[in-house]
Amino acid sequence: MSVSVRDVASLAGVSVGTVSNVLNRPEKVAPATVERVQRAVAELRFVRNEAARQLRAGQSHSIGLIVLDVRNPFFTEVARGAEDKAAEGSLSVLLGNSDEKPERETAYIALFQEQRVHGVLISPLGDDLGRLAALRERGIPTVLVDRQDSVGEFSSVSVDDVAGGYLAVRHLLDLGRRRIAFVGGPHGIRQVADRLLGAQKAVEEVYGASLEVIDGEGLTVLHGRAVGEALRERAAYARPEAVFAANDLLALGVLQALTMLGDIRVPQDIALIGYDDIDFAATAVVPLSSIRQPSVLIGSTAVELLLREAAGGPDFEHEQIVFQPELVVRASTGTAG
Repeated sequence: MSVSVRDVASLAGVSVGTVSNVLNRPEKVAPATVERVQRAVAELRFVRNEAARQLRAGQSHSIGLIVLDVRNPFFTEVARGAEDKAAEGSLSVLLGNSDEKPERETAYIALFQEQRVHGVLISPLGDDLGRLAALRERGIPTVLVDRQDSVGEFSSVSVDDVAGGYLAVRHLLDLGRRRIAFVGGPHGIRQVADRLLGAQKAVEEVYGASLEVIDGEGLTVLHGRAVGEALRERAAYARPEAVFAANDLLALGVLQALTMLGDIRVPQDIALIGYDDIDFAATAVVPLSSIRQPSVLIGSTAVELLLREAAGGPDFEHEQIVFQPELVVRASTGTAG
């Protein structure tokens, strides 16, 4: 049975209001009364309902963070950066995983509204941001993470994914590879679409180069393995000379499938590059070249931006912060980094 403030007040012989003052504004209560209430709290092992207190105040001390796929270490690092920065302001981070499903994203948006969070950080699905309007109507600051709002209705922290896609494929072209495949999907995810656009721009610059787009249903190791197995079944002349995967998890799955029997060599037969530069990339059986994003910095910067927006009120001018990606070359494209 839970212990209430009323139970503490009864044992201490004071009013409920006095207990509330001891818990929230002890400087307003006589020291002897504070000591008596604290003894009652300890004896009853009373734990205050912080969530209820914050809801009565109209806002919690939490930030909601909705990511596309919590299994992706990139988003784990984003969350770590957000948590570290939020802790500096005595705020906590509530993590929601949309799992690339619109209905789950909508459910988390509704949940965070009910929790009256201090603000929401979200890596949204698709380009329709209308579903975030309810957060704005409730006065809940909202910042896009790993996505830029081209219209400028929301503040955002992102990486130039078009530049990242260009860097990846330009690197493959500079190695002399001409038949290149892009692996990624669904293309409704803006990051995937932008990385493909950058890849296409790089291919258009080189005469005789081609880009095969291999659609995927997801961005996991298993999806990458399925693509790699399909490539294995092709005749050698029909395979691409290089593969650019939309993230490292896909790339690692492709790598597993290609090297499983040892008859397709990476990078000699097929060069391979991923995106995100997660920790596993450097420790793969063939260390993976990748496009690095400053994941922790993205998370911490998003919280900073959210706090500025919360302090600025409705007249705050939305900010679009864009970081530049970095090419990290390792053995999977032929050069140890």
